[in-house]
Amino acid sequence: MIENPDHVLIVDDDRGIRELLATYLEKNGMRVSLAANGRQMSAVLEQGAPDLIVLDLMLPGEDGLVLCRELRAGKFRTVPVLILTARSEEADRILGLEMGADDYLSKPFAVRELLARIRSVLRRARMLPPGMQLTETAPMIGFGDWRLDTTARHLLDAEGTMAALSGAEYRLLRVFLDHPRRVLTRDQLLNLTQGRQADPFDRSIDLLVSRLRQRLQDTAREPRYIKTLRSEGYVFSAAVTMIDSGP
Repeated sequence: MIENPDHVLIVDDDRGIRELLATYLEKNGMRVSLAANGRQMSAVLEQGAPDLIVLDLMLPGEDGLVLCRELRAGKFRTVPVLILTARSEEADRILGLEMGADDYLSKPFAVRELLARIRSVLRRARMLPPGMQLTETAPMIGFGDWRLDTTARHLLDAEGTMAALSGAEYRLLRVFLDHPRRVLTRDQLLNLTQGRQADPFDRSIDLLVSRLRQRLQDTAREPRYIKTLRSEGYVFSAAVTMIDSGP
């Protein structure tokens, strides 16, 4: 018996999939709770936060994207979420990551692949990504006309007006701020933000960079912050300063 097994909540309306995943994860030393919809998920969460939520996008009633957004806005916002999707549409995967999901897996999938993804997400959630140690202690990070509040995870402009960030946008911006003026390939960005390798057709990072540029009121043609290096990747070109909250 593992003393403190990782607790995974599986939210999927397909009973067969729920039970298959539960059996496999329990065999591999995890504690599993099951829910068929958003209402049952809420009932499980009332008993306490799990270590990770596996969330199907195609649910009856509220779909997984809505539930993911609600999780990120409430008291369970720090619980990692891995979304399952039968949709192969890249836009759906991007939307899931935008809503704050930590990773996704397309159906059909091998259960051992899900276990590997769960372990990878949990590992990332429990350790600081490379280079984050420097900025993690700073309550504010300044660059250009912006400040990033690392506690509330939102942006403040020069006038102090707040601009919200999705979970995926925040993670991508943190990686850029932790590696300023360094060329980062798409593979490196995917690995640092989502813990996986890019496949040749994966454009999720490009779409996320585009969203982040919009947040920063940056343009691809004349960027102040995120520059594209053709066939190499991206570089964060602004100076980054740590802002202490002390007097």
